[in-house]
Amino acid sequence: MLRKLLLLPALATLSVAADPALGIFDASSDIGNPSRKGQATFTNSTYRISGGGANMWAKQDALHFLYKRASGDVTITADIRFETAGGDPHRKAILMVRQSLDTDAAYADAALHGDGLTSLQSRETKGDNTHEIQANISAPSRLRLEKRGAYLSMWIAKSGEPLTRAGGAMKIQLEGQYFIGLGVCAHNDANLETALFTNVTIEGGEQKLISTLETITVSSTDRRVVEVFNSHIEAPNWTPDGKHLLYNGGGKLYKIPATGGAPEQIDTGFASRLNNDHGISPDGKMLAISDSTREPRSSAIYVLPITGGTPKPVTTKTPSYWHGWSMDGKTLAYCAERNGNFDIYTIPVEGGVETRLTTADGLDDGPEYSPDGKYIYFNSVRTGRMQIWRMSTDGSNQEQLTFDDANNWFPHISPDNKRIVFITFDKEVVGHPANKEVMLRLMDFATGKVTILAKLFGGQGTINVPSWSPDSRRLAFVSYQLLP
Repeated sequence: MLRKLLLLPALATLSVAADPALGIFDASSDIGNPSRKGQATFTNSTYRISGGGANMWAKQDALHFLYKRASGDVTITADIRFETAGGDPHRKAILMVRQSLDTDAAYADAALHGDGLTSLQSRETKGDNTHEIQANISAPSRLRLEKRGAYLSMWIAKSGEPLTRAGGAMKIQLEGQYFIGLGVCAHNDANLETALFTNVTIEGGEQKLISTLETITVSSTDRRVVEVFNSHIEAPNWTPDGKHLLYNGGGKLYKIPATGGAPEQIDTGFASRLNNDHGISPDGKMLAISDSTREPRSSAIYVLPITGGTPKPVTTKTPSYWHGWSMDGKTLAYCAERNGNFDIYTIPVEGGVETRLTTADGLDDGPEYSPDGKYIYFNSVRTGRMQIWRMSTDGSNQEQLTFDDANNWFPHISPDNKRIVFITFDKEVVGHPANKEVMLRLMDFATGKVTILAKLFGGQGTINVPSWSPDSRRLAFVSYQLLP
């Protein structure tokens, strides 16, 4: 589901700029809907950024931001000055790392104010209040924001002097890919303020994320590469005829021969922000997708023909993340957040009233129908760690199936109803993040024995949705690598 962010290790991954007019950056946009639209340009080695917005403080920000994606440890450095003197004393020109472009996102910045005040600011988690550490030097000409692990620090220098650490560090946990760049906030929503950034550098050990779509034969544990992608892909489904795999990437859905070959994009109409919760109806004629294209930009479930077409809405409440299809094709099972709690729900495929099946505190996720139609399998954290559970399809008779000292997610039942596969994270891992050491494990229903099918670098996106071959002999999954 779309609670899935990449967690990358210590060295930074920096994206490649898409527009030379923006220098080393990819794009710019307003954050928080300032009344006056900002802009960013790059000419003669100078970034000129004009931004509006009432403030960057408390629980929300409004500014103009020029950015690219990065991950891991990184530093961004620039000479900064305001284009004109005067103006609001609290206007800000900033170097920033930011989890998302949401107005209340976790972030840290090195901020030069209009009156010379310079501070390290941060919001530790989404929706938190902003805090700052004010430097004891006013109006520096050069700033650096440095990220090392979860700690952010600021460096400053007067003209002609070397950079020195400005003081204490602040801790925020940016997960996976984040945004890094330059920004301006007017501190007065009626105004636009402009700052000039020169000698801009971003430094980090560059790495590339490689996604490998694989299959594994259960009897031998032999793995076979279907295709290697120089991009992030996720969550393969196997088509009922055994000939193709579906996967998502970049908000789109694709089909590829199970033996490898050229991918083909599936037409999903307006839906262009698909997450990794998608699957195929038992008769092989329909697709269920989870997409956040439409307002309020929160995941909703849709169905459409497997050949592509205009998605038909199923859920009206969001967020909702598809995971299972009943064997008669009439009902969908999904995870949804309602009133601050994630639980398992079902709904007719035509839409209508949703039925809540779980009520335990904490997260219940990954519901999938058994091939005999008797059970819904799911994962739940209700006993402390994430474990595999099952229940009758009406929500009764909920029983725990795994009891180990790890975190087990996303149970998928083989079509012959003899085995269940799930992904296992270390006991210290919270959630189901990407780029972790994980295992694919099998439980045999006849014996209850759990065995390791594969160890790999993966996690989020590896095996989120049903991915057994129709003959129950193989599984499809995605592994990842971080390469120089």
